[in-house]
Amino acid sequence: MAENFLLPLTGSFAQPAAENPTVAMIEAAFRHYDLDWRYINCEVVPEGLGDAVKGARAMGWRGFNCSIPHKVAIIDHLDGLGESAEIIGAVNTIVARDGKLIGENTDGKGFVKALSDVTDPSGKTVMLFGAGGAGRAVGVELALAGAAKILVVNRSRNRGEAVASLIAGRTPAKAEYHPWDQTVSVPSDVEIVVHATSQGLYPNVDQMPDIDPDSLTSDKVVADGIHNPPKTRFLKAADANGCTIVDGLSMLVGQGVIGLEYWTGIEADPEVMRQALADLDL
Repeated sequence: MAENFLLPLTGSFAQPAAENPTVAMIEAAFRHYDLDWRYINCEVVPEGLGDAVKGARAMGWRGFNCSIPHKVAIIDHLDGLGESAEIIGAVNTIVARDGKLIGENTDGKGFVKALSDVTDPSGKTVMLFGAGGAGRAVGVELALAGAAKILVVNRSRNRGEAVASLIAGRTPAKAEYHPWDQTVSVPSDVEIVVHATSQGLYPNVDQMPDIDPDSLTSDKVVADGIHNPPKTRFLKAADANGCTIVDGLSMLVGQGVIGLEYWTGIEADPEVMRQALADLDL
């Protein structure tokens, strides 16, 4: 039987790209499932994004990720968007479908996938800290997954109100903005707490978001979107109070599982990807 030297290609377009660990977890999954595919991590400057997408089209890539600073700009170079990507207004995963490049957003989907391992968000009240790109994506996906009410807490009123308005207007969930101008105490009726800012991200591992740790009671599920370090100071405080915690590494793995399924049709074992990231000692 003749060898096939034409391998299916996927990859990532970002700037900077050198610190992106996605390549490690995706290629680990390719090896585990005996898929002779490749994931190519590419540094793409903003002015080169259009050419990069044309190149991926011309070379028949099966799909690719895009990260900062391309998540919004990429939309102009695609043929269509998935439901949540259209609502969020940002894309991080592109899938080749029937000759077209379709933009999806797995930022929030990966979070919901990780969260669903410990609780069903359906009918729950959520307090979401942060209204940047990650907070916006997580809020929309939680709403689409059935969350009843989302309290958006953010320092910038304009951005916080915009995310709350988006959720309330485009999804079945209720949403409202809460200011973050002092230490916030999580109300007793909140069942899921999500931290979606960069507070505590390496190298600033001693930072703690201005949230009263005593209000993180043991009946709550507490999640942090930061994957490095996986157990932030915020999660340590929640864990010490007996909360069920979900770390950012689980969310990153969740994104990888969904992306791999988009591209290959295989629902990968998340432990394969998590172990690949653990081996990197993030």
